[in-house]
Amino acid sequence: MDQDVAAKEQPRYIKLNERDNVAIVVNDFGLPAGSRFASGLTLRAFVPQGHKTALVDIAEGEPIIRYGEIIGYALSPILAGEWVDEARIRMPEAPALDKLEISTAVPAPLPPLEGFTFEGYRNPDGSVGTKNILGISSSVQCVKGTMEYAVKRIRAELLPKYPNVDDVVPLTHAYGCGVAITAPDAVVPIRTLQNLALNPNFGGEILVVGLGCEKLAPERLVPEGVSDAIVRMQDEAFDGFGAIVDAIMTQAEARLKVLNTRKRETCPASDLVIGLQCGGSDAFSGVTANPAVGFAADLLVRAGATVMFSEVTEVRDAIQLLTRRAINEDVGRALVREMAWYDSYLARGGADRSANTTPGNKKGGLANIVEKSLGSIVKSGSSAITGVLSPGEKATQKGMLFAATPASDFICGTLQLASGMTLQVFTTGRGTPYGLAAAPVIKVATRSELARRWKDLIDFDSGSIATGEKTIEECGWDLFRLILDVASGRTKPWSDRWGIHNDLTLFNPAPVT
Repeated sequence: MDQDVAAKEQPRYIKLNERDNVAIVVNDFGLPAGSRFASGLTLRAFVPQGHKTALVDIAEGEPIIRYGEIIGYALSPILAGEWVDEARIRMPEAPALDKLEISTAVPAPLPPLEGFTFEGYRNPDGSVGTKNILGISSSVQCVKGTMEYAVKRIRAELLPKYPNVDDVVPLTHAYGCGVAITAPDAVVPIRTLQNLALNPNFGGEILVVGLGCEKLAPERLVPEGVSDAIVRMQDEAFDGFGAIVDAIMTQAEARLKVLNTRKRETCPASDLVIGLQCGGSDAFSGVTANPAVGFAADLLVRAGATVMFSEVTEVRDAIQLLTRRAINEDVGRALVREMAWYDSYLARGGADRSANTTPGNKKGGLANIVEKSLGSIVKSGSSAITGVLSPGEKATQKGMLFAATPASDFICGTLQLASGMTLQVFTTGRGTPYGLAAAPVIKVATRSELARRWKDLIDFDSGSIATGEKTIEECGWDLFRLILDVASGRTKPWSDRWGIHNDLTLFNPAPVT
């Protein structure tokens, strides 16, 4: 569809809150000057799809309101019908962390949702996986090439003998040596590596490949009571590279035999651990995809599942809306703690939260991080926030959790896996081929145009909400059912079908020596 065709369609905009003095253009490819909406508003200039137009005259210095919240202030007078792009908006200060309301608007518990199940892999510790994978950990970046060689052989020579095992995944990274391993912030990457190996999709079968001289001793990645789980390349018993690879393959085969006995069984939806993330966001993220995900998240919470949302810089400017939902004072203070830690982290690097928004975000209509944050937190639904996880910390409770992570897709995904996530729901407005080998990723498009164009990369189209073809509730229920199907292995997301998987990326805020 070109702009000439789009211009002939009925002009449509979306206003989200009665307080809003701007609205976003719905029509594919935007609308030209002279387009007249049903409300009588006429555009004074071309406005791209997803971008804002003023609904009323806005004087210089007056607030610009979307989602019922101030996303900035007019740098110059803006007339009704004009394009309100980022250059016309002064970003406000972030909410002060010492003046937040905590637990003042805790939502009442939603009625339980019973009878929903999925087919998962039950583990001895009671956790349940959505995949059956052998994960091989590494204690230092030096062994990455060896592990990749060994995994290539394992997949070719061993995996066909064990048809119930989905894959072999190397948990490689750029850490382990040349780092300040005793620095206080080193707890983040070390804890992440320890907990990654315990992800339910790996079935409790631990195997670590190390070098032997690294600062991060392989023993630190092996749970207490687990023996014979380490292969050290520098072990003097090995005579050459071939012997080292043979040892890795021998250890791997022993674990493949165990994993091959795993069978899917019917499990309650309460056994799910779902991660929520967004990447390549646009102005529709907070209108279509994230509200649908938020509704599905509420359904999951009602079913007793664990659901986590993340990305500190993408909630920081809406934190005042989240602390009110904290189930108690401790959870509220924990939210503030994670925001404050990240403020300090960014300040040490000479950056601030405004560095988050990308050129793609802005091209998609997001003027600044405030607007982006208000749309991002919608993924968390409407239920009470029951817990807060520091980066890489393992989830041990049910309900809606905030898992503190950077907004980087790859780091966030890695940290959510360490927290126990077994399936991720990922919303996108611009499009991304992002995927994880260790857990299925359901990609949700904010716009139908993207879903049509990327028909073999997008798993779920929420753009029908913007056009009025479906409600948020209808899309939320559809997504909830898709989550159960993907968790059961009945439906394979496109990233798994193509084998598109990003590398794990550790978050290391500690010094590198």
